[in-house]
Parts: sequence; C-alpha cells; structure tokens
Amino acid sequence: MPIKTERLLIRRVSEKDRESIKEIWEDFNSSEFSKYDRPHSTKDEEVAERIFRWAKTAGSTEHMFFAVCLGETVIGYIAFNKRENGYETGYCFHSKFHGKGFAKESFAALFEYLGTLGITKITAGTALENKPSVALLKSLGFELSGTEKVSFYKDSEGNDIVFEGGIFELNM
Repeated sequence: MPIKTERLLIRRVSEKDRESIKEIWEDFNSSEFSKYDRPHSTKDEEVAERIFRWAKTAGSTEHMFFAVCLGETVIGYIAFNKRENGYETGYCFHSKFHGKGFAKESFAALFEYLGTLGITKITAGTALENKPSVALLKSLGFELSGTEKVSFYKDSEGNDIVFEGGIFELNM
C-alpha cells in the first residue's frame, strides 16, 4: 500500500518508526505550538507502547497511521481515525521540514487513497492561533465549521489554560 509522490514515500507506521516519531515529538514539544495539543510523552516505554498500537492497525481502516518519508527519513506522520460521521485527522511533522510543502503533498496523496476507500468527509481540529496549521488546512480545502474552547494544560494555580480551537471540515 505504499504511496509514492514526487518527493515522498507514504506508508503505514511500523514499529521501526519508534525513534523517528519520538524525535518528531521531542521537536514538537519544544515548539511554540505545543501548548495547543495534548502532551506527547517521549519516555521510551510510552513511545514504544504507542507506536506498537499504531503499527498493529496496519490492516485496519478504523485507525490509520501513516509515516511520511523523505528518502529513508520519517519526517512526519498523518493519522485518520473513524468517527461517527467520517474521519478525523491529526498530523505532526518535524520542524526541519516545515514550509516546504511536504504536509500538503502527503495529504493530497492520502486523500486520493482515502477516496478509493469511499471516505468522503474528514474533520480536523487546531488552535486558531496556530496560523501554519490553519493555513495548511485551508489550502487543502478544509472549511472552518465551528469553534470550541479547549484546554490541555493548567496554570500554576491549577486553572485551565483555555484557547479557541477551530473545527475544520472537508467534504471530498
């Protein structure tokens, strides 16, 4: 099932991707955008367990996890999880590869593949302040369908740190 684009190879995540994805999470955790997402544990045993679960879904269409590779290097991943009315997507790319069109190229190829599976609706959530992510989703044809208050962290006094999350939809 590997998908080749002009520059990339996209394939299901396997257990051998553990270290690469750990590096992507370490990079993400140090970014200004990490406050807009659930924390990604980079403890070896927790990364191994999560990637093992992802790799186990390789034959599934309920949960699909794709490694995006430039040559032999995993530069990011894209996930699709079945929901009541379609699929929800999430993604993360190492910052060294931001702004080069890799995410857009890989999503376009995956949308073609998903179309062959009869998938017609995809949703994505991102902080409205995460301008690069919002721009990517809009460039892919997603439209803002709503907003919600979201919190993944607490301040020093235990109060939720809340931000405005955008709910984006794409009908393919």
